[in-house]
Amino acid sequence: MRIGIIAALPGELKPLVRGWRREPSPKYVRLWSHASAGDQVIAACSGMGAEAALRSFAAIESSGPLDVVLSVGWAGALEQDKEPGQCYVLTEIIDSQTGERFPLTSGNRKLRLVTTPRVADQAEKHRLWQTYGAVLVDMEATSVARLARMRNLPVCCFKAVSDGIEARLPDLNPFIDHHGQLRLLAFLAHVGIRPRYWLSLLHLGRNSAKAAEALAVTITKFLQTKDVEGTNRTGAA
Repeated sequence: MRIGIIAALPGELKPLVRGWRREPSPKYVRLWSHASAGDQVIAACSGMGAEAALRSFAAIESSGPLDVVLSVGWAGALEQDKEPGQCYVLTEIIDSQTGERFPLTSGNRKLRLVTTPRVADQAEKHRLWQTYGAVLVDMEATSVARLARMRNLPVCCFKAVSDGIEARLPDLNPFIDHHGQLRLLAFLAHVGIRPRYWLSLLHLGRNSAKAAEALAVTITKFLQTKDVEGTNRTGAA
């Protein structure tokens, strides 16, 4: 079985791919592979947004068709009780631009994620929660789900909270280029003279590291069973 794992940023995958083999990859894409119980697991990240997710999917498929796809990474909380550092198994992915919905289970459990083309601030988070009843927001999951649906592939979506509903962060959007890459030096120069953001960014860094560890635990447990239906239905990998 070939299992593809698609994230946005290297930091989301860092604890998971520690010790994995780094593979040659196209520009902007980072690719790792690992043998797990006779299966081949390939993880990729290529930046934030839809275009980056497409690049990652294509890079993984270039060495052969997939049997299972995992959309993983950091997400922003839209509800108070979705705590930073915790990982959640989603049941439905919603595209905020098209209104498309990608249900991942027919069970009674409901945990929705909405994908947007931009990093959501506090006001946008509140609007998304009211409009879609979603509890998390990201920028890539619908692209992954759409590609998987076109190929009739089963999907799990594991997202860990990097920023809570009350997080007051600087606007990242002006610093994300059209390839989905963060212009880090420009961003650091921007926040360096705005001390009101320093503490929130410190918390974001700590929460993101904790969230990446939680993602690694959830994905590793899933790889032991590879039970897509059961995982999506129960929320337990």
